[in-house]
Amino acid sequence: MPVTTRESTTEDPALPVLSAHVQPFTATYRIRTDDVDQHMRVRLDAIARYLQDIAADMIEASPFFGTDPFWILRRTIIDVITPISWPGDVEVQRWCSATSSRWVNMRQTVRSTHETSPFNPDDRPPGLIETESFCIKVDPAGHLSRISDRAQAELSRYVDDTRLRWQPLNTDAPPDSDITSDRHFPVRSSDIDPFHHVNNAVYWQIIEDQLDDNQDLLTHPHRAVIEFLRPIPPGAQPRIRANRNADRLAVWILLNNDTLAATATVRTRPRSA
Repeated sequence: MPVTTRESTTEDPALPVLSAHVQPFTATYRIRTDDVDQHMRVRLDAIARYLQDIAADMIEASPFFGTDPFWILRRTIIDVITPISWPGDVEVQRWCSATSSRWVNMRQTVRSTHETSPFNPDDRPPGLIETESFCIKVDPAGHLSRISDRAQAELSRYVDDTRLRWQPLNTDAPPDSDITSDRHFPVRSSDIDPFHHVNNAVYWQIIEDQLDDNQDLLTHPHRAVIEFLRPIPPGAQPRIRANRNADRLAVWILLNNDTLAATATVRTRPRSA
């Protein structure tokens, strides 16, 4: 089991480890070419899609699928310890690490089994990415609602923390900027999901676009954190503002009148033992 040796801080919390008595939900997905960048690294938006897939698979297989099928993401933390690359498979393990009456923290470990091919003949070390998702229970209309007793009993089986509270990690306000220096992100029809807003994995494409100018951050273990503040609706014209400071990249996704839709940070991290 992976164990992080880093100390937790308010801004950079350590993710809970997988205890020996926990039985995670596990699924395997094939890495496809549309998951990777030009260097064959699995992108952050592809990791987000794996997390979406296992969340849907886990809920559909759960005894509470009929009562608690609707959840929205408030935050995703992605710790890239060893990058994952193509070709190969990813094994994703998912389990609940903390609960409250209306939201939960879900932990996911993503490991890769690499293969060699004519396109990537070099041997690579196994990939390892640790993630955490803060998920909010909603009703069919998208309003905050209580987790049912059946779902609470199932999700809390391995949980010690049943009083989970929300605490933002990305607290920086966006810097002043001449609007002409902001990047624009054209919302495409393919970005809109069945719930009539931009799918959460698409936000990570925006972060990947910013990382194209900050490739040095990707050469070290790094943590990426995105916090979703409000949905981006069809027809919106979001603007992207970014600031690089030493080993930390901050990104703000803004709607009209500088209303924040999401905030993100990417920072390098020391290597774990």
